[in-house]
Amino acid sequence: MSRLANFVSETRHDGGVALLSFDNAARANSIDASIVGELHRKVQALIADPAVRAIVLTGKGKAFSTGADVKQFADGVKDGTAVQWVLDTTAELHPLLLELRASDKVFIAAVNGVAAGGGLGLALAADARIGGPDARFAAGYFGLGLSPDGGSTWLLPRLMGEQRTRQFFFTNEVMTAETAFELGLLDEQVAVDQVVPRALAVAAEWGAWASRSREGTKRLLDAQSVLSFEQQLDLERGLIAAAAGTKDFKEGVAAFGEKRKPRFG
Repeated sequence: MSRLANFVSETRHDGGVALLSFDNAARANSIDASIVGELHRKVQALIADPAVRAIVLTGKGKAFSTGADVKQFADGVKDGTAVQWVLDTTAELHPLLLELRASDKVFIAAVNGVAAGGGLGLALAADARIGGPDARFAAGYFGLGLSPDGGSTWLLPRLMGEQRTRQFFFTNEVMTAETAFELGLLDEQVAVDQVVPRALAVAAEWGAWASRSREGTKRLLDAQSVLSFEQQLDLERGLIAAAAGTKDFKEGVAAFGEKRKPRFG
């Protein structure tokens, strides 16, 4: 049920920004274990590259990613491999999501068209989402008799609240760009032809900050809903102390004193 690789393209842009694009428009940029594995390997290489400060993910054509290809599900039902398909795909997708959230790289989703299923999870895991009027957010699991995956049950309540998330899943909603913007799923709405350029600009702007600022803040914001206030304070103390020993901190202090913009690492 897997496909050949080379369904994720990569280009580099100014400001240390890498653009990754799902390149399977004919299948609405649907994913499986091999495609997510390809994305995972490319993300890992970018995370390890000190020249990269931010990663933008988009889809070529008219969809960001529609998640699993239902035809592959149908094939799996016929030959008894559907369960293994799910296990193999989530074995790639879920570690990828964890690495993106924990990384010091800024992660921006340029949401063109539909983000559904596992594609929804990838969009929600981003530090910001930029979309056009054609952006759509859907889970789609209930229509297939499934429960959600891709981190959507953890990420969505943090963006729009638990009860609104419950409604989203139980009504099998396809959320419009306008509604997504009102609820905070989309950070910005722009013209269709500006989705990727704007995402690249935001990635460059956010990525210009010091790596410890980026990574520490991501960790703290993910932890705050599960840690006690005392535990959160301890985590803050450790992270800011570690950042205070870096060259970027010295540069920030110098730039403040000299009334100029800091030039971090």
